Amino acid sequence: MDRGLDEHGPAVTLRERAARWLPFTVPALFLAVFFVLPAGTIVLTGLRPEGRLDLGTLPRVLSDPGTLRVAWFTLWQAAASTALTLVLGLPGAYALTRLRFRGRAALRAAVMVPFVLPTVVVGSAFLALLGPRSPVNAASVALLGEAAPTLDLRRTVTAILLAHVFFNYAVVVRSVGGLWEHLDPRLEDAARTLGASRWRVFREVSWPLLRPAVASSAAIVFLFTFTSFGVVLILGGPGRATIEVEIYRATVQLLNLPLASVLALLQLAAVTAALVAYGRLQRRVTRQPLRSAGSTARPPRTVGERLFLAVNLAVIVLLVLAPLLVLVERSLAVDGGYGFAHYRALFSDQRSTVLAVAPLEAIRNSVVFGLAAALVALVVGGCAATAASRPGRAGRVLDRALMLPLGTSAATVGFGFLLALARPPLDLRGSLLLVPAAQALIATPFVVRTLLPVLRSIDQRLRDAAATLGATPRRVWREVDLPIVGRAVLAAVGFSFAIAVGEFGATVFLARGQTPTMPVAIFRLLGRPGVANFGQAMAMSTILMFVTASAVAVLDRLRVGQVGRF
Repeated sequence: MDRGLDEHGPAVTLRERAARWLPFTVPALFLAVFFVLPAGTIVLTGLRPEGRLDLGTLPRVLSDPGTLRVAWFTLWQAAASTALTLVLGLPGAYALTRLRFRGRAALRAAVMVPFVLPTVVVGSAFLALLGPRSPVNAASVALLGEAAPTLDLRRTVTAILLAHVFFNYAVVVRSVGGLWEHLDPRLEDAARTLGASRWRVFREVSWPLLRPAVASSAAIVFLFTFTSFGVVLILGGPGRATIEVEIYRATVQLLNLPLASVLALLQLAAVTAALVAYGRLQRRVTRQPLRSAGSTARPPRTVGERLFLAVNLAVIVLLVLAPLLVLVERSLAVDGGYGFAHYRALFSDQRSTVLAVAPLEAIRNSVVFGLAAALVALVVGGCAATAASRPGRAGRVLDRALMLPLGTSAATVGFGFLLALARPPLDLRGSLLLVPAAQALIATPFVVRTLLPVLRSIDQRLRDAAATLGATPRRVWREVDLPIVGRAVLAAVGFSFAIAVGEFGATVFLARGQTPTMPVAIFRLLGRPGVANFGQAMAMSTILMFVTASAVAVLDRLRVGQVGRF
C-alpha cells in the first residue's frame, strides 16, 4: 500500500489520510451542492434575468410599490410581534423561574411545546381558535342565541401577531428566564433593604444584568417573525404577505422567477444583517457570578406577587395552551358531537379529491422523508461535528458554514433547489431525493449543535491511551467515542426527524402532487371549503403536533447533562 510521510509525524497510509479528511469532505460537498449552488443560482437569476447581466432589475423590483408594501409589512409585523412577545414573555419568564408553585415544572415543559410545532400546525391551531368554527362562537350562540356576534379574526393582523407570540413565547422564557433563575437574589434584597421600590430594583439592578439576554432573545424572535411563512400564509389570506410568502407566490402562482430571485436576495440581506446583530449582542454578554436555579426560586409572599403569578398563569393558559386544546377539540368535533370520524378518514385508503392521494399516503410520505432526512443529517452533521471537534481552523470554519442554512429562510432554500437542481449536470427534476435533501440541510445544524459539545467533552487522553495500547483509529472510535456520544446520536436523530417531519417552507416548493407530506396536506385541506376537509386538517395537525412534541420530549430525556441545549 502506498505510504507517505507526514511533515511532523510517522508515515500514514492513503486510507488513513482519506479517513482523516472524510469528516471535512462529506459536509463540505453537501453544503456546496445543496446550499452554495442553489443560493448562487438565486443571485445569478436575480442579476441575469434574461441570461445576461442586467443590474437594472434590482432597482426596478425594489422600487416597485408592491415590493415596498410587502417589505414594509414584513418589517413592521416582525417589530410588533417582537415587542408583543417581550411584553408578555418577560413577566412570564420571571413567574416561571423565580416563583415556586405547584405544577411549575410541568408548565415550563408545556410552554416549550409551541416552539417545536411546525408553523402550519400553529396556523391551524389559531384558525380553529379564531375562525368561525371556534368553540368561542359555539359558546356565544349557546348563551346569547343566534344573534350572538361571530368571532372571526382570519385574514387579520391580530391573528398573525397572536400566533407569533404563541410560537415565540418560549424563546423569551427560555433565554431570559434561563439567566434570571441564576441571578443572585441577594442583590435585589440589598436594594430593597436600602428603601428602593420594586420598580427601581428592577430598573437599576435586574435590568442591566438581563439586558444582553433580552436583546439576544429579541433578535431571535425578530428573525423568526421576519421570515414567517406558514403562519402568514394560512392566517394572512391573499391580502397580506411577508417577503417569504411573496417569494412562494411569485414562484408557484405568478411563475415570475426574476421577481422571486430579487425578493430572495432582499431577504438574504435582511437575515444576514439580523444574524450579524445577533452575533454582536452575544459578544456583549458579560460573565457574572451565578447561583444554582433551585436556590433562587421562592413561593410568592405577598398579595401582589400572588396576583402577578395568577395573571401570568392566565396568559399562559389563554395564549399558549388554549390553541393546542382547541386544535384537539376541533379534530374530534363531528355533527354537533364528538368522535373519531376525521381520524378514521385519514387512515382510510380512499383517494382524496383534495390531495390526489389517500391521506394515509401523506402520513407515510412524512415518515419516510423524515427518516431519510434524519439519516442524511446524521451522516453530514456527524462528520461536521467530528471535524469541528478537532483542533485547527478548518473545523471551526466548517462549523460556522453549516450554520448558514439555519439563517436562511426555508422558502429560499426550496426555491433555490428548484432553480439550481433542475438542469444538467445535476438534473433532479421529479426526483424524490429533493425533499429529504432540503429537510436534511435545515436539520444538519441541529445535529452539529447536539453532537459537537459531547465530542469536545471527551478527554483526548482516553483516545491517546487506547492508541498507545495498539488500538486502531476505528477501534478507538468504537470503544472510546461511541459509548459516550451514543445518547447524543439518538437525540440528534430524534431532533432532526422532528424538524424534517414538520418542515413546510421548503417542502411545499419541492413535494410533488402525488407525494405530499403532512404539512403540505394540511395546507391543501385548509385551502378547500367543507367541514370534512377542515376536520381532517385539524386531525392531521393534531397527529403532527404529538409526533414532534414526543420527539422533542425524548430528546430532553436523552440529552447528556446541559450539553446540546439550544
